[in-house]
Amino acid sequence: MLNEIRLNEGAQAMEPILNTRENNHTVPLIIVTVLFFMWGLLTALNDVLIPHLKSLYTLTYVQAMLVQFCFFGAYFVVSWPAGLLIKRIGYQRGAVTGLVIAAGGCALFYPAAESGYALFLAAFFVLASGITVLQVAANPYVTILGSAKTASSRLTLTQAFNSLGTTIAPALGGFLILSGGVLTATQLGALSDAEKLAHKIKEAAMVQGPYLALAGALLLLAVLFAFARLPGVKSDDAASDTASFAATETKSVFTYPHLSLGALGIFLYVGGEVSIGSFLINFLGESQIANLPAADAARYVSFYWGGAMVGRFIGSAILQKVKAGTVLGVAATAAALLVLTSMLTTGSVAMWSIILVGFFNSIMFPCIFTLGIAKLGPLTGDGSGILIMAIVGGAILPVVQGAIADRIGIHHAFILPVLCYAYIVYYGLRGSRPMLASS
Repeated sequence: MLNEIRLNEGAQAMEPILNTRENNHTVPLIIVTVLFFMWGLLTALNDVLIPHLKSLYTLTYVQAMLVQFCFFGAYFVVSWPAGLLIKRIGYQRGAVTGLVIAAGGCALFYPAAESGYALFLAAFFVLASGITVLQVAANPYVTILGSAKTASSRLTLTQAFNSLGTTIAPALGGFLILSGGVLTATQLGALSDAEKLAHKIKEAAMVQGPYLALAGALLLLAVLFAFARLPGVKSDDAASDTASFAATETKSVFTYPHLSLGALGIFLYVGGEVSIGSFLINFLGESQIANLPAADAARYVSFYWGGAMVGRFIGSAILQKVKAGTVLGVAATAAALLVLTSMLTTGSVAMWSIILVGFFNSIMFPCIFTLGIAKLGPLTGDGSGILIMAIVGGAILPVVQGAIADRIGIHHAFILPVLCYAYIVYYGLRGSRPMLASS
């Protein structure tokens, strides 16, 4: 299906492609928005499961972080094949496929709770693989549900509900999975062998119910999505669209610099955002910042992610009036200045300036994504796969920032996100302009 799509700058060039009489895309957008919410929920549940599994299997921090390695690693491994899959079977069937795979990953948590950590890691990889297919299908699909001029606005709005999922997940997961408490290695060592076994069985079972429920919900969504009447793409109309920037399928996706630069932008954005979130609790625990215990500092992390949710609702409205590149450049500039402020100050100023970065992170992914796939025409599926693959930055850059923190301290290790945002400023204001590479 993606072979016939052309993304154009004007609504007139885009509207004939969609198989709908009145271009009323409210219902399809609601359905796709539910998908965004679900994968936000599933992704944020990792933050709950990491301490749970660390205690359950007495893991080191490196071993516990294999959860994120397997999860984000799936984006890198699966994104390109997912792009080829979507190109062959289309957006709607691709989303259904992603939902079924994700449901299978959730179902694997049941035997994993009775097996061991290795099967948990496999389950995370399968779950993330399904989410990756969903992202490759749903992100570009949102961009064609209406005028191309407001594509960034629509994607930002749906991403806001993704943030709603990430905001709800920690509280929900904490109630369902961590209600029994997380025992330290010392506390576990004080238990008898029989008590350890009983504790392990009980805590493992805490995962089974919630993830079976999630598997059922994902399968239900797959059925609803499979039978939903969603706008399609007419190959005849698309073939006659001579205004497409990507006029032929003989071009390589790598001949479009704005896509390659956008992939780097996604890599740096996700890496910078995850790096800040990963170090935030430790940062707020520093004596010169807020000197907060970990449990108290964790509450403030909600403001960081909640700011992204609020920012996406506001950004969705702004992007209907202002060009995506301009909004991206301004937001990235603000984020870089806030991180620099946090690095150069202490106390509440340093604390709140770093938390406020979440608000300006809000519009970056949808803006970079829509700018990156702009005017790729039949190569949109390939471009989407490349951009989603770049999410692997969330697995790599936090490790790099950790190495910096070991040498110069956590306070000034935030120089890495500053550099990430500096590049995103360039991409928004200049690097995102669609053009073919000179041959």
